[in-house]
Amino acid sequence: MKTIMNDFVKFHRKHFNLRQFISNAFKEDIGDGDHTTLSIIPKNQKGWMQLLIKEDGIIAGVEAAELIFKLIDKKIKFKKVFKDGDKVKKGQAAFIIHGNTQKLVMSERLILNIMQRMSGIATKTAHLQSLCKGTKAKVIDTRKTTPGFRFFEKWSVVIGGGANHRYGLFDMILIKDNHIDFAGGITEAIDEANSYLKRKKKKLSIEVETRNIEDVKTVLKHGGVQRIMLDNFTPEQTLQAVKLINGKYEVESSGGITEKNISAYAKCGVDFISIGALTHHVNSLDLSLKAMKH
Repeated sequence: MKTIMNDFVKFHRKHFNLRQFISNAFKEDIGDGDHTTLSIIPKNQKGWMQLLIKEDGIIAGVEAAELIFKLIDKKIKFKKVFKDGDKVKKGQAAFIIHGNTQKLVMSERLILNIMQRMSGIATKTAHLQSLCKGTKAKVIDTRKTTPGFRFFEKWSVVIGGGANHRYGLFDMILIKDNHIDFAGGITEAIDEANSYLKRKKKKLSIEVETRNIEDVKTVLKHGGVQRIMLDNFTPEQTLQAVKLINGKYEVESSGGITEKNISAYAKCGVDFISIGALTHHVNSLDLSLKAMKH
């Protein structure tokens, strides 16, 4: 398939098989056939459809939809009206497609399920990132994603103007509270992580979670990491920690951050603000794929 993929897709496609995803989705939905469509719509009929926007927000998944339609049937013609990341309003159309009517109708729900959730995540990300305006803080996601759907959810965060944390457990070392407790302490956990990377000859960034100011001081004295996470710190504690770290390491705020307090955390000077709710607690954007008279 010859198509243009953005940087996110290029980077993550080795971890996600889009063709297999589509195949599994159709097996789940269509089974031995969409008998409603097969019984009513002629096999060789061609027609037009458009993706209607029924709610203001940020559109996401246009490129995903094009990729999926091209995998379903390379003869389908896809015309973008808006691109991923554009602000859209109720009543507008995001794209227009033309092709085999049976295939278009059978694909309708898969495309909507993907795009509605992607657009909801992108819309929420854009809103939260806008609340950090005037600071260097970047809103990032977490691994609190829907199993099997992480690729699309993390792509949506990028489209919404945020950034990705690690993609999975394999592309970064994140030493969290359980690791620390089982290792016997922060310094022990950091040393074990660095020893492992050296032994395995792997180059991965190391981040460590801190639960209080004393933890931060311990990490600053010991070193061996690239980023310090401030977990469930208040804005006041965050500001104190940022001053102590003084640019020596990247700083990430995490835990209990909402649209009501995100600005206060951003103003503390942190580099990243991770919010699990970007992907696990989001409202889908209302979209509809409708037949057109042409």
